[in-house]
Amino acid sequence: MAETRKGFLIDTSRCIGCRSCQVACKQWNKTDADKTANQGTFENPRDLTPNLYNRIKFVEKADDKGQVSWKFFNERCMHCGDAGCMKVCPSPGALYRTKDGIVAYNKEKCISCKYCVSACPFNVPRYGADDKVAKCNLCVDRVAGGMSPACAKACPTQSLNFGNRAELIAKAKAAKKTLYGENSLMGTGVVYALEGKPEEYGLPYNPSIPPAIFLWKDVIKPLGIFGFWGSIGAMLIHYVSVGPKKLEETAEDRGGDRHE
Repeated sequence: MAETRKGFLIDTSRCIGCRSCQVACKQWNKTDADKTANQGTFENPRDLTPNLYNRIKFVEKADDKGQVSWKFFNERCMHCGDAGCMKVCPSPGALYRTKDGIVAYNKEKCISCKYCVSACPFNVPRYGADDKVAKCNLCVDRVAGGMSPACAKACPTQSLNFGNRAELIAKAKAAKKTLYGENSLMGTGVVYALEGKPEEYGLPYNPSIPPAIFLWKDVIKPLGIFGFWGSIGAMLIHYVSVGPKKLEETAEDRGGDRHE
């Protein structure tokens, strides 16, 4: 997959916050508009939603002199090489990887367990009214047809660069860019060229799959299910071998003699 893996190089220094990528994504995927409210910022919406697969995050920062600087960050699924969402998904084919390295999904196979939400270190998967997983799938249908994702085509400043992942990284390194995601989680499919520290953009410094999700999914929950059915089985065995429990009758119940 390393030779054919597709991906994004997102250069944050080129992003102007126009949000053309958001609009193009909605148009191609035919998702509904999100009802929002003004909360004192130009950022809109304030988070990913089941109808919004990528968004522009406004990073506003004021210095000691009161001067405000803005940075813009394109937030989306990272299409990790070691994808936690795929690892924990119990429904085969609900989350899967294409030959291009894209982590795609099939809503018809999603069983709404929401394990993927807990396993994602970037807090990306969302569930809507249909209670099915939704996230960026890198326009897997367009890529299969030899086209670039809708968001990349709409970007007017070439902040979003789509192509062979290894070639994009090599080009960024030649330009002395500071990269995020090159090696994390066996390499993310979306690599950022950042202008600051990852935490300034809300990115985890060292992303990893939370181990607690595996403890719950692979150990605690199976033990709980085993204990439940074990109890049912023990009750059935007792009923067959011993029979239903009867209350022992007393003399009073039989109407026997009583001594005053």
